[in-house]
Amino acid sequence: MTKNKITALLAEDEETLAQIIKESLETRDFKVFHCHNGQEAIDSFYEFKPDVMILDVMMPVKDGYSVAAEIRKTDKHIPIIFLSAKSQTHDVIDGFKSGGNDYLKKPFSMEELIIRIRALLYRNELMQEDTIFKIGKYNFSRVKQELVFQNTSQKLTHRESELLYCLYQNKNRIIERSIILILLWGTEDFFTTRSMDVFITKLRKKLDQDDSIEIINIRNQGYKLLCP
Repeated sequence: MTKNKITALLAEDEETLAQIIKESLETRDFKVFHCHNGQEAIDSFYEFKPDVMILDVMMPVKDGYSVAAEIRKTDKHIPIIFLSAKSQTHDVIDGFKSGGNDYLKKPFSMEELIIRIRALLYRNELMQEDTIFKIGKYNFSRVKQELVFQNTSQKLTHRESELLYCLYQNKNRIIERSIILILLWGTEDFFTTRSMDVFITKLRKKLDQDDSIEIINIRNQGYKLLCP
């Protein structure tokens, strides 16, 4: 995302759970708009244009499925995650048919919700047109998988390109190791962790012509791309 904060629209009528979700997301640098029913969620969507919607299925006035179906009439791309205690196969199918992108069964961990949100936002970004990103004195093209420094081009592998893009989207902020692994490798274990460390080392070498750029390892947390 190009904005400093990811904006999330949360529609959940259970006040305690809503407060937990809202506070957890806000500590991860999200901006959260909380709605108490389905109609309020629709109205808030058109007013605030959030980056992601988190919808409880069972809500007053309009349920989550109805909200998603309404939103999909005008916006085909915004990621929508359903929250529900209902987990039968037909419930999940109904969720996807109404326009949802993911379905999370209650109770759930906040870490899982956040990882799923970031994964959806990341996949959504991949569908956007290519843009040239400025990383210090470098120009970076994710689609072309290319770094250009003073008219000298370096080709990146697909994995290098996606890892750099992930770091860039969170530049000057810590991005958790687990989030990167889930987004790019699909799993978090010893082997994928070692693989990521190797790719980080490769990226550092390819960015070493600009002293203002640094990829630092935050022990037991993750990585941070420091750049102007």
